[in-house]
Amino acid sequence: MIVPTKRFWLLVALGIPLAAVGASVGSPAIVIAYDVLLVVAAYVTTRLAPPVSNLRLTRRFDPVLSVRAANKITVELENDGVEPIVATLRDEPPPRFLASQKEFPVRVEPERPVEVTYTVTPFERGSDAFRGTYLRIECPLGLATKQVRLATEEPVRVYPNVLALKEFDLLKQQGRLREIGIRQTRSRGLGTEFESLRDYAEGDDYRKIDHKASARRGKLVVRQYEQERNQSIILVIDIGRHMLSEVDGVRKLDHVLDALLMLTNAAALAGDMVGLLVYADTVRRYIPPRKGRAQVGAIIEAIHDLIAEPVESDPIAAFAYLASHWKRRSLLVTFTDYEDPDRARDLLTAFGPMARRHLTLIARVQDPRVGEVLATRVETVRDMYAKAAATMLMEDRQKATSLVNESGVHSLDSEPQDLAARLVTYYFMVKERSLL
Repeated sequence: MIVPTKRFWLLVALGIPLAAVGASVGSPAIVIAYDVLLVVAAYVTTRLAPPVSNLRLTRRFDPVLSVRAANKITVELENDGVEPIVATLRDEPPPRFLASQKEFPVRVEPERPVEVTYTVTPFERGSDAFRGTYLRIECPLGLATKQVRLATEEPVRVYPNVLALKEFDLLKQQGRLREIGIRQTRSRGLGTEFESLRDYAEGDDYRKIDHKASARRGKLVVRQYEQERNQSIILVIDIGRHMLSEVDGVRKLDHVLDALLMLTNAAALAGDMVGLLVYADTVRRYIPPRKGRAQVGAIIEAIHDLIAEPVESDPIAAFAYLASHWKRRSLLVTFTDYEDPDRARDLLTAFGPMARRHLTLIARVQDPRVGEVLATRVETVRDMYAKAAATMLMEDRQKATSLVNESGVHSLDSEPQDLAARLVTYYFMVKERSLL
């Protein structure tokens, strides 16, 4: 495809005086010849442009992209010809992606690859594809550019925020988890598995003094314990109608999946086993607890395409299924929602018996807009009704939370941005206190 440049149209405009002269002398052939010459020159220069067959393009990105995160895309151009290629490159990500930049001026010298990078932010999980890449190659004389389309269509999959796991791993290695809101104590001697002996320090528990070792060394020595490994965490996700609602334009289920991935990764790094159960009106997916990074990948694959369904969930059947498939005491984390005491009682009917065998936690996503409405000053009748509705909603949630806590089941009600950090903090607390 030939695309005229600004220079071409400027030269066309300069032909207007020729047209005036031709009209005055009764010879319009002058301007016709001029315009034909311009068009022919533009066409000939496009034929003289470097052939696009000399270009090789490679697009690189992670095997899976993270939803609502900036994912890096790298496009590399290589020139196998003998002359440089100057062009404008336009990559076409999926239409639903927000791209930081789409067009790039490039100059590709022979045997000197050129890279351009940009980021895309997907807003929904699922599968899509890059639509291809366009190049507008500059031609001699600058009268036209030659537009070509490179067949670089490529499928892409969007998962929950797996980029956050890389950040977590890095901060954990550097001891900087507090930067993302995760609190982890550094108390020594916690856990139940013997690790080593060390000298007694002020503040140590005297019950951990090893008297035989102290007698041999002639000074107080204490036993050092480490946190147990190979413990079990089972993550239960309700994908029924209660998870259809949105918070800040994002479904609660998506917030849950991001937090679940962070907790899964933390448990895998700690050497614990992680399992998964997904249910709505029936059990949809079940992965028995196992340990290792491969299990994290298996859970990511199992949850990446989950969607909330407009059906009434059946937690009784779900937990009966779990009880028949897993007996070992575990940390049982359930992601669901309950807005009032009646819903909480129904949930406890199913979940309560599990609390006698497992350490149980129900995690919910709180809508920050409720707190914002409660903090708003009432100035209009509309404000008054909104505040009354928010007050009733908050009171119902608090009553439901109290009912759950009194039953022996722990609850965690968190705003979306804090859910992952609070879950991991709770998990670390369980490990540090040896509650399992």
